[in-house]
Amino acid sequence: MTYFSSDFKLGILGGGQLGKMMLYSTRKFDISTHVMDSSDEAPCKIACNTFTLGDLMDFDAVYNFGKHVDVLTFEIENVNVDALEQLEKEGKKVYPSSKTLKTIQNKATQKLFYRDHQIPTSDFTRFAYLSEIKDAIDNGGLEFPFVWKAAKFGYDGTGVKMVRQFSDLKDLPTGECIAEDLVPFKNELAVIVARNDRGDVKTYPVVEMEFHPEANQVEYVICPARIDKTVAKKAREVALEVSKAFNHVGLLAVEMFQTENDEILVNEAAPRPHNSGHQTIEASYTSQFEQHLRAILNLPLGKTESKTGGIMVNLVGAEGYTGDVVYQNIEDIMQLDGVTPHIYGKKQTRPFRKMGHVTIVNEDINEARRIAQKVKETIKVISK
Repeated sequence: MTYFSSDFKLGILGGGQLGKMMLYSTRKFDISTHVMDSSDEAPCKIACNTFTLGDLMDFDAVYNFGKHVDVLTFEIENVNVDALEQLEKEGKKVYPSSKTLKTIQNKATQKLFYRDHQIPTSDFTRFAYLSEIKDAIDNGGLEFPFVWKAAKFGYDGTGVKMVRQFSDLKDLPTGECIAEDLVPFKNELAVIVARNDRGDVKTYPVVEMEFHPEANQVEYVICPARIDKTVAKKAREVALEVSKAFNHVGLLAVEMFQTENDEILVNEAAPRPHNSGHQTIEASYTSQFEQHLRAILNLPLGKTESKTGGIMVNLVGAEGYTGDVVYQNIEDIMQLDGVTPHIYGKKQTRPFRKMGHVTIVNEDINEARRIAQKVKETIKVISK
């Protein structure tokens, strides 16, 4: 099949910032793109060839959209899987597959998948209802502290909470969830694995992630991770185990804990381009977004090594500000060497909403981290 400057149509479900950055590469390759999103102000709208307004969780909307493209992918997990399954039955290529997405969509199912495939992960208990957690605590089957996670529809730090006492359970969603053992860890790491339909596989270098303590969002992604080579090797090996188990096509971002004993435990995975790979746009030979395209189109995979050290700083809405967005002091950070801002195109800000990111490249990763700190302290995402 000819993809470049042709009648080929790539369908993308989800029109957010990940899709927008994927379109950097489709435009470079002159690949025609069709995007569907539920918001008429989706960031992808300005850059795709055809935009469709539709509910990603609606069977008919997803099915009818998918029928009119040649290959279908997604940039968000909250997609109607039944529609994807039906499209696959009719011969449509969907990457990653509906089977992979169905397992990953539900955190309880995902954790059971790791257990069934002997992939190291933290101990957990699955509950059909939040009330069952309270019963388990009362009966001695569960002890504080633990991490509560909603089984479905968590994103950007929502659907996850540290539970240290009964009052922490107040106002949580009442549906299916898991309670994970608290893991004492040194670092939170991630590895992105790329795999095409021929079975060619490549991994990106291990990255280190630093999280906001309240919002549970990534604040910094550091590449390469400042860890021992043996730990990095182990992390890549575990990520490859996860990739092999899913037998996915496309990208798979595997988030992991490095325990105090330097063991690697899988936290969760995402079958798409991921926040932990944004620095690849400037710092790697092949960006994660181009690599995703290469993988789902069964093209040769690109070189995954880094050209230089890279750090990503998330730009999120400042607390206390809601409304028309203003990027305060953005000119000041652009004066710093190696600094590149990426603005996602969301016109309205609110506290902790992802509005963009900044990459910092430097041969010295510690110097890059120092500049990243300055960036974080200087730029503010506020409203008019």
